[in-house]
Amino acid sequence: MVKDKTFYKLFLTLTLTIALRNVITFTVNLADSVMLGAYSENALSGVALVNQVQFMLQLMVTGVCEGVQIFISRAWGAKDNTTIKKMMNISIKCTAVIALLVAVLAAVFPHGLLSLLSNEGDIVAEGAGYLKIILFSYLFFAVSTSLITALNGVETVRIGFVTSIMTLCINVALNYCLIFGHFGFPELGARGAAVATLCSRIVECAVILIYVRFVDKKICIRARDFGKIDKSLFADYFKKGLPVFLSSFTWGLAMSIQLGILGHMGKSVVTANSIANTLFQIISVITYASASACTVIISKTIGEGRHELVKPYAKTFQVLFLIIGAATGAAIFALRGTIINFYNVSEEAKNLAVTFLTILSVTVVGTSYQMPCLTGLVRAGGDTSFVFKNDMIFMWCIVLPMSLIAAFYLKLSPAVVFICLKSDQITKCFVAVVKVNRFKWIKTLNHEAQQKQLSKAF
Repeated sequence: MVKDKTFYKLFLTLTLTIALRNVITFTVNLADSVMLGAYSENALSGVALVNQVQFMLQLMVTGVCEGVQIFISRAWGAKDNTTIKKMMNISIKCTAVIALLVAVLAAVFPHGLLSLLSNEGDIVAEGAGYLKIILFSYLFFAVSTSLITALNGVETVRIGFVTSIMTLCINVALNYCLIFGHFGFPELGARGAAVATLCSRIVECAVILIYVRFVDKKICIRARDFGKIDKSLFADYFKKGLPVFLSSFTWGLAMSIQLGILGHMGKSVVTANSIANTLFQIISVITYASASACTVIISKTIGEGRHELVKPYAKTFQVLFLIIGAATGAAIFALRGTIINFYNVSEEAKNLAVTFLTILSVTVVGTSYQMPCLTGLVRAGGDTSFVFKNDMIFMWCIVLPMSLIAAFYLKLSPAVVFICLKSDQITKCFVAVVKVNRFKWIKTLNHEAQQKQLSKAF
């Protein structure tokens, strides 16, 4: 275990700040879920379907940003501000293109997209009305995420937390007014929740842009830095970043298929899964934040050339991840009954939600270990393709075929199908412990080697 107090202070600061931002972001979704659940079950389930489309967008945008963050954190360690600016340019342009493509697809085929996830016509109709409005927020979300991830890479995390609080306040206030029609506003139901989210995303993006332009002193990026993309650096990023993007995209696609499997098992199953996933996302934010913090610390350490610290850091991280997993599982198990009582849904949906949360309280221990080990340590070390290959084998060759057979051939209960869908969170741990502790994942990025050659030449 590392004995340097500075290491723990940096890890805790990054993890807690990123986690608080994420928990506020997910609280926005919880506010939507609770208010819509009080309004009508169809509205809640319809928005849950649209959230899966947004989840796919989020994963693709995050896939681009996570690959960029590795380059930015290493450049931050090497004090290479030029590379940081060039990578931010790549990140914003790539994520903007993805957001616009998804928005166009959602505008042209709203009912078709949601029908893939559920065969309940009334739920699809509610979701389509929500989707036609929320799609205008996708570009703002992409730009905000790109900038916040870049700032995280240089250890500036507080602005993300502040903007998330603003987003939460605006979203909850407008939800209350527009879903139910309070204070003279029209009663819009699910469409009101979409308008509230759109307004909060616009404000969030504006605040971050103002911060980056006028307040930030580390990167000092300006409009002129968003000119042509550096082709050489982009080629480098494409080679290392493409597996990260593909991993996020295929995993997100698999999550959509999982929702489709549960969505064809009945309305109560869709509702229960929506409730369970919302609580799970809020409580497990510390797990995902720890992976982001790990990426920044490991990438920066390698960028500084202090390779001798990577091994003790990795061993310490593994212990911390297990502690986080045990605490997260206990929290989900303890709160599962209390949260369900906030929802105005059928008794069947409540019982299924409690069952799903009980299962998640166990599998989250595995998630908290293997996910940050693979996406935090291994990716940050430069081995960006391993996670993609690992996910393809577990998800597409084992989990999805097994779950499809359990649901539609064997006709097993929703609880058993849910266990099948989450089983990889435990089995991946065996791969993670072997991969991490062999320490063959520490690699040099191509642009770093080029920079060293240039330094020697001069």
